[in-house]
Amino acid sequence: MPELPEVETIVRQLAPQLEGYRIARAELRKSDVLRRVSKARLLQTLRRNTIEEVSRRAKHAVLRLASGHRLIIQPRMTGSLLVHERRLTAAESKYAVLICTLDDGRRFVYRDVRRLGTIWLLDDTGWAAYTGRIGPEPLEETFTPFVFAERLRTTRTAIKKAIMDQRRVAGVGNIYANEALFDAGIDPSKPTHRLSLAEFARLHEAVVDVLNRAVAASGTTVRDYRTGTGESGRFQFELRVYGRGGQACVRCGKRLATTHAIDLRATTFCPRCQR
Repeated sequence: MPELPEVETIVRQLAPQLEGYRIARAELRKSDVLRRVSKARLLQTLRRNTIEEVSRRAKHAVLRLASGHRLIIQPRMTGSLLVHERRLTAAESKYAVLICTLDDGRRFVYRDVRRLGTIWLLDDTGWAAYTGRIGPEPLEETFTPFVFAERLRTTRTAIKKAIMDQRRVAGVGNIYANEALFDAGIDPSKPTHRLSLAEFARLHEAVVDVLNRAVAASGTTVRDYRTGTGESGRFQFELRVYGRGGQACVRCGKRLATTHAIDLRATTFCPRCQR
């Protein structure tokens, strides 16, 4: 499902297309994606409201509205966010969940084939509580090795599971956890509280580096993910361990191993480089 680099790519592309534009009409075709907001209140709030800012928090796209509300969309595995210059074709309209027609006639569409994503509408109080439950952003300058270690060092869970905990660190999912741990040379199953300061420092550097490289490549498309312009990402061509179980390690040549024992997800690692 889209992680930090994918959602960051989407919001960077959507921001210039949406910021400063007013929503003339809004249509919600499926209500099962809503969280803590009714269909009626969502549509009433969106109509004639202006989109002031498009940003990201963790794996969520955040649209700040002139009314002070924030429309939060987490696209997850099969969702996409696109702006269409014209009326939607039948194929584009199929699986459309939310359609916001802008005052210049363009259409901002949240499309989700399996409707695994979610839509939230929060006021300032709700937003403060929502964002307060999420850990620091890895791409911000304040995300230092010290902050990283402080968020993690007290837990005894496996380090891979710890860096994917959104309450500790924002935006890191399975793909980039696999990649960062390989780059840092750390066993994904190692208990977090047993990492040395040097290992925390290496892992901090690896997390930041792999996320930045993935953003530069517009994210990773394994199957469904598309950018804010409908294109595939390119970072799948740079993956060193994720999805490569049974293949040779790019460093030492040993066969990469895959296990589901850590967090029930596919964890691929090098038994030699990550001992």
